[in-house]
Amino acid sequence: MATPPVASRLNQPAIHINAADLSLGSGAARVHILKQVSLRIERGEAVGLVGPSGSGKSTILMVMAGLERANAGEVTVAGEDLTRLGEDALARFRGRAVGIVFQSFHLIPTMTALENVAIPLELAGRENALDLARAELASVGLGDRVHHYPAQLSGGEQQRVALARALAPRPSILLADEPTGNLDEATGEEIMDLLFAKREERRSTLVIVTHDPALARRCDRVIRMNSGRVEEAAGRETAKISAKP
Repeated sequence: MATPPVASRLNQPAIHINAADLSLGSGAARVHILKQVSLRIERGEAVGLVGPSGSGKSTILMVMAGLERANAGEVTVAGEDLTRLGEDALARFRGRAVGIVFQSFHLIPTMTALENVAIPLELAGRENALDLARAELASVGLGDRVHHYPAQLSGGEQQRVALARALAPRPSILLADEPTGNLDEATGEEIMDLLFAKREERRSTLVIVTHDPALARRCDRVIRMNSGRVEEAAGRETAKISAKP
């Protein structure tokens, strides 16, 4: 298949999901998690995914990252049809196009902050991985903590390391799953400020799963999910209502 012209690719949305279905388990234990989910997120847009626990919002985020595969439907992210990629190709896609920040940080405890941030760069074959990682840590305010291990860092500092790791390969899309969920209110606000500042600086697309109405209201648009379906999508003016937990 021919590669689309550059102008055509630039007009594509950052994320386009059409009629995605996902079930996990088998037999009587099989659970239907996503039910005909369709959504479109434009390049550079900040979108909050909200809804009750078990609504499928974290699962759809993992589908966007290629960490879960839809059983049916179309999933196109950063111009790539993820349904056509094998596991190795998906890993390469994530390494160049998508940065992910988790609630529980997911840092490797036996590695320093610098080593944690350098991992995706090294996997991508960047020769100056450590220098780039050091610069990214400095950009999130941790220039003096590069040689500390996760256990030596506060929760807020660990999340800054996780954010630096996600940002280091300069992805066009940043996905965050409850990024302030394990933090106190003041620290959570600092991480929110940093997250949105980096999104603005890098002009990246940002998708955030959150239970926090204040965080959702900072997005350009709020998409509410319930029982595995998209229930409603609201612009900034109505996000206050739609972001209710």
